[in-house]
Amino acid sequence: MTRNTRRHFLKFASSALATLGMNQFLFQQKAEQAGKVLAQSTPRKLALLVGINQYPSSPLEGCINDIDLQRYLLIHRFGFNPKDIYILPQTEATRTGILTAFEEHLIKQAKPGDIVVYHYSGHGSLIFDPAPIITRLGNRQGLNGTFVPINSKLPAGYPEVGGVVQDIMGHTLFLLMSALKTENVTVVLDSCFSGGATREVRVRSREGGENILVSSDEKNYQQQWLSRLNLSPEQFVKGYQTGVAKGVVLAATAPNQLAREENLNGFPCGLFSYLLTYYLWQEDNNIKQIFQKILPEIPETYNQVPRYEVKVGSGYQQQLPYFINSPKSPAQAVVTAVSGDTAQLWLGGIDLRKVTTGTIFAAINGTGQVKMISREGLVGQVKIEKPLTLPPLRYAKGVGFSYLVQSSRDS
Repeated sequence: MTRNTRRHFLKFASSALATLGMNQFLFQQKAEQAGKVLAQSTPRKLALLVGINQYPSSPLEGCINDIDLQRYLLIHRFGFNPKDIYILPQTEATRTGILTAFEEHLIKQAKPGDIVVYHYSGHGSLIFDPAPIITRLGNRQGLNGTFVPINSKLPAGYPEVGGVVQDIMGHTLFLLMSALKTENVTVVLDSCFSGGATREVRVRSREGGENILVSSDEKNYQQQWLSRLNLSPEQFVKGYQTGVAKGVVLAATAPNQLAREENLNGFPCGLFSYLLTYYLWQEDNNIKQIFQKILPEIPETYNQVPRYEVKVGSGYQQQLPYFINSPKSPAQAVVTAVSGDTAQLWLGGIDLRKVTTGTIFAAINGTGQVKMISREGLVGQVKIEKPLTLPPLRYAKGVGFSYLVQSSRDS
């Protein structure tokens, strides 16, 4: 990664933090009653997180880290019960596995007013659809964006030889979103829809093209959902052309662009996923404001422009993320485990260049101070130097404690 690229990617460290000095960052902490996190009141919060690194060809490195970014954010910032977050293991993220998980965990469980989050990090592609719903300027006739399950392989002999792949089309995601009984839906997509590669970063794209075809299984699946939803093909086309089915979609790229993953000081991750969760830890801003912060952080040379799309006429761009109006206090790290006089931090909202051995953290409310011992990626080990006086927040299975911590940059 070039010096200029790194500067663009990491410049989001606040100027206040930069002036404090490497070992002088003070963080504040807020502990809450255990029941506030573990006991779920209406609305219920459900999430399905899919991340695929282990593709047979062109494997990725950062998709599982993307899922960790999202999971810690949902639990510790937005109050999701860990039991309601389903993570599809990589080897099970087949076409059938993803579709079944969406149906079973989200469609069958979510009730009106509930909150639903679906996150996908992995390869995207463009494949040929002989009966396309919509084509875009610049695309060849019939090419449509897809998501690539772990078992969707290109035909042997590609590119000379074409054939069918087991991709999941964007049209299918539209139908699945339509089937949800709640409007409070957030879909996060960190993949791209065209081929290409660069020397500095990995690109989340699998090759495709006009001789790579959508499978009959995929088309039949769409027909089944049209029947279940009582939608005619004409209604389907009109709805798809109008916009997203429900809620909001947060996408890593505009159509036909490439989604990158970077190595952030030993932590490979999707550029979009990292920036999105970084800012969601930091501030209580609406979706439009969050994207105004994300866009300048991506180097222009990447030609990657994240975008959001909301249900037409909904005004959801003015809504706080995930349709949660009272998230927990903005934070830059969370304590995920405590053992004796040491603890473990998840550093989701901190510029990792500014955290080193000896960095000091302090509690939001009450007393309590810890010092960084070591760090691997976004996981830091700290020594407890002053006891935490507020009641600990027990983790879901009693395997540790959890406290939110925030920078004192505004104090």
